[in-house]
Amino acid sequence: MGRGGAGAVAAALTLWWLTGRAGAVWLELATTAGKCLSEEIQSNIVVMADYSILFEEHPVRPTVFVKVTSPHGDVLHHAEKVTHGQFAFTTVESGIYLACFWAETLDRGMVINLNLDWKIGIAAKDWETVAKKEKIDGVALELVKLEAAARSIHGNMLYLIVKEAEMRDVNEWTQDKITWLSLMSLAVCITVSVLQLWHLKQFFQKKKLI
Repeated sequence: MGRGGAGAVAAALTLWWLTGRAGAVWLELATTAGKCLSEEIQSNIVVMADYSILFEEHPVRPTVFVKVTSPHGDVLHHAEKVTHGQFAFTTVESGIYLACFWAETLDRGMVINLNLDWKIGIAAKDWETVAKKEKIDGVALELVKLEAAARSIHGNMLYLIVKEAEMRDVNEWTQDKITWLSLMSLAVCITVSVLQLWHLKQFFQKKKLI
């Protein structure tokens, strides 16, 4: 592979790391409480996940209850009494997405080990299928990944700009509220001070001290 091809691959891998998130998460689920994972994801992003229970240390086959919800609470995936499964969806709104798991077993002292393989963005794309469909491989495939990563970075930048503008508006609104409350507090203090002085003056006048 030439120097240019190696550079393209390196750039693609760098952008891949920046724009796509993937990895296995190990969860220990007690029967007394579940566990949830949250991820802030922008709209129009592909999310895929596989989950499965490890049985090595369990004399009986435990199961789990799974629920995945959107930022507004819409149920995207729901499963009961399963040992493994998967879910996939494309986000339609930006915000915090939640995946919760609960152990379902009669043994209250049991701890269930669950493996969750979570992929977001371009990390969730089936590049082998893309390569076969487009009949590309090697550097050409890495360039396609690079293009997808660049589009993802552009989308992330726009999302961050919008979030920054929203935070700036919130900060300005908060500062305005603080200023207004400070002025109100000052006005109340001045009013109370004037009333106290007036009351003292009336008191001294009644006592004929002044």
